[in-house]
Amino acid sequence: MSPESVRTAAAGFDEQPHDYDAILLLGFGGPEGQDDVIPFLRNVTRGRGIPDERLEEVAHHYRHFGGVSPINEQNRELRDALVAELDRRGIDLPVLWGNRNWDPSLPDALREADARGFRRILALATSAYASYSGCKQYQENIDDALAETGLAGTLVVDKARPYFDHPGFIAPFVEALRGGLAELRARIPGLDPAQDVRILFATHSVPNSYTGDFGPHPEALGGEGAYEAQHLAVSAAVAEAAGEGAAWDLVYQSRSGPAHQPWLEPDINDFIAEMPKGETKAIVIVPVGFVSDHMEVLWDLDTEAIETAGEHGLEVVRVPTPGTHPAYVSGLIDLVLERRDGIPVAERASDLALGPWFDVCGEGCCDTEERQAAVRAHRARAMQAAGA
Repeated sequence: MSPESVRTAAAGFDEQPHDYDAILLLGFGGPEGQDDVIPFLRNVTRGRGIPDERLEEVAHHYRHFGGVSPINEQNRELRDALVAELDRRGIDLPVLWGNRNWDPSLPDALREADARGFRRILALATSAYASYSGCKQYQENIDDALAETGLAGTLVVDKARPYFDHPGFIAPFVEALRGGLAELRARIPGLDPAQDVRILFATHSVPNSYTGDFGPHPEALGGEGAYEAQHLAVSAAVAEAAGEGAAWDLVYQSRSGPAHQPWLEPDINDFIAEMPKGETKAIVIVPVGFVSDHMEVLWDLDTEAIETAGEHGLEVVRVPTPGTHPAYVSGLIDLVLERRDGIPVAERASDLALGPWFDVCGEGCCDTEERQAAVRAHRARAMQAAGA
């Protein structure tokens, strides 16, 4: 092994080819009826001791849409699109599907893999960014599911790297932003995007303590935490390619947790409300933190943020997420081939200085001391419950 290979392996990159039996589409999950809503939210918040009365405060988002989150149907469509792209390329890899928080569950997907004789699987998470909840927690879910099913010694499940920097993720947002600006010009004759439009790149807020300086290229973080730096880099690339000179900002949404805990700001609704009056005629909301138009997009953006914009006299367009855009689907398959064929890091597709990201999380990656303490406590409770 060359010195360069030793260095990248130590840094968390895997450049060895692997004979995968299948792909696992690994999703978040969502309720598919009113009776599912509270059980689903219990799963999402497991271990945090949140009473059902507080969960019901969040449940109204789902109840507004009949208790049905669109995320499962979107993942069915994405699974079908992945299968079609594999067929188009002549690649013989089945696509399984499992969720973190609802049916079809991740443990059931692993049981299906075992029953079909699969022994090594590559998981594609429906989350593009490197963070605890967007990346490492998925790996923890895989480890827990292998332990729960008793398949830890039988089945190997690798996870594809975070892909926020991949051209297949970025290109759909560039196309979407161009379309959003075109729609505003059609609505407002004489609109000059460079003078009249502000682009708001929206993503999920996280606690300030979770942002960290982790990753393979800390020198490129620009003084920001890694979570912010990833989103800022994507936003800058999309705005430069399609923004027509319009000013842009990174804003946050979907904050949860106790009021005393600092989370990343500004909140999108606060930002819109505090924009100087008369300086902007319209805004384009780009949900750059998400891969599909799921509940947090439909409620937090299409309902709350658009309502806030209307209250302040602003025209607004919310552009689509990648969903099943051909470039996104093709990019996901490229990620599979990257790991299957052991593509060297230097040859991996990346549009940003922050990428490509690690293949394998190291100990403490995406963690803070607070997160590590929570993990230690969780393990201690699990050992106590097991009688260890």
